[in-house]
Amino acid sequence: MAEPMPARTFLEILTGEGLRVEEVGDWRNHHRNAAGAWGPVHGVMIHHTATAGAERTVEICREGRSDLPGPLCHGVVTKDGTVHLVGFGRANHAGPGDDEVLRAVIAERALPPGNEARADGNRYFYGFECENLGDGEDPWPDGQVDAAVRAAAAICRHHGWSARSVIGHLEWQPGKVDPRGFTMGALRERVAERLK
Repeated sequence: MAEPMPARTFLEILTGEGLRVEEVGDWRNHHRNAAGAWGPVHGVMIHHTATAGAERTVEICREGRSDLPGPLCHGVVTKDGTVHLVGFGRANHAGPGDDEVLRAVIAERALPPGNEARADGNRYFYGFECENLGDGEDPWPDGQVDAAVRAAAAICRHHGWSARSVIGHLEWQPGKVDPRGFTMGALRERVAERLK
């Protein structure tokens, strides 16, 4: 069990991993903590945004949508590999998911199929949205994927987690397909390599 790191530490570990980071507004105090608890944290969740255009994508992830208030993640990884920090604390990114998957993440073992939605993922996961249409055709520049790998590795290193603490939204919540365009197994392999 891990308590969420302070926002200043979050920024430090991301930049320390060699990431280009942009702070968006008062991201350190932009959260949904009034809606529920934030922490303990157990892992990192990767998403795609189903949007195009960095500026618009960052704005949506910071402000939210009419049906879901922001922030919708902690960091937005745009096509150029920049990580835009849009919030810190509880964020509306994971939603309800499978408690068996949560137990597997905590134990750092292979994930079972996610087929229920009973656990509050917004409480337990750091979230990164990656700018991509998610149609299986929109390309994933290697610099963008590398930035997602570095961000996940930085958090895992800080908390003493392995790459098994990194999951995709599709592994958490039934019916989700993100991230689409690469496999989470391949992403975890890259995170594990970085943690060596």
